[in-house]
Amino acid sequence: MDLDLLTRTIERSLGIVHKQDIQAVARFLATENAATDVLIGDDCAAIPDGDSYLLLAAEGMMPDFVATDPWFAGWSAVMVNVSDIYAMGGRPIAVVDTIWSQDTAISQPLLAGMSAAARAYQVPIVGGHTNSRSAYNALSVAILGRARNLISSFQARTGDRLLMAIDLRGKLHPKYPFWNAATETDPNRLRADLELLPKLAENGLCAAGKDISMGGVIGTTLMLLETSQCGAILNLDAIPRPAGISFDRWLVSFPSYGFLLSVRPDRVSAVQQVFGDRHITCTDIGEVIKNPQLILKSQQQSTIFWDFTCQHLTGFR
Repeated sequence: MDLDLLTRTIERSLGIVHKQDIQAVARFLATENAATDVLIGDDCAAIPDGDSYLLLAAEGMMPDFVATDPWFAGWSAVMVNVSDIYAMGGRPIAVVDTIWSQDTAISQPLLAGMSAAARAYQVPIVGGHTNSRSAYNALSVAILGRARNLISSFQARTGDRLLMAIDLRGKLHPKYPFWNAATETDPNRLRADLELLPKLAENGLCAAGKDISMGGVIGTTLMLLETSQCGAILNLDAIPRPAGISFDRWLVSFPSYGFLLSVRPDRVSAVQQVFGDRHITCTDIGEVIKNPQLILKSQQQSTIFWDFTCQHLTGFR
């Protein structure tokens, strides 16, 4: 593996570049929400509500995705929101959608995809906004959930092991960097596999982590480290991947079921057993360190991929 070439490829990937666009919003919210006790930068906003938390999140779909594969865009809009809720140790309650389309016919496959995902994940679509006389086509979905105990991006600690939990039983999308282990999977299995996350949180096995986003496992690691204000050594050779996919493409792919967890060393084996019992790969791929850098290692090579003392990703801390 040419580590320098791989590093340059990942740095230029859209998943990493788009995350840096969030910095403008981070600066704005730092002043707007200075008095709130809701931490900004997690997969969901966790709003204290009695002895639990309401979870609120939203996702917008890329315009090209909406135009070229509208059914799958509709499915994905629900799926990624559901993943955000479970990633924080919660369970989804309901979603709402916002559709802007040039006519009603264009919105039909979007609605069909959302409806299919809502049935699969058993999360009702309870409202939203529709405009069928727009100059463009766009889709976003917001979700509400609840968690008793949180898995948070702000809780990674020095000495934690980084575990990558991923369902390798799927196939790569023919056009987009997306590992599809969802649309053809038994919905009962989908829901049972996601239920592992709140169980980990409620049993005290994991308090820190994120779902693996469009930045891939490396971009997701960066976001976790930035909010937790620490660093990590990531062993690229340990990262699990499906057969027949190049490593550089896999590292920037979004998995339909993929989570990065920061776990105390004495709980690693228990967490791995939880996923293993469901035939989900859960591999130790690195260690959280105090020095605020992400160091990538492969065999005898290593490189500093990111240095938070002089670089920001999203800007949330």
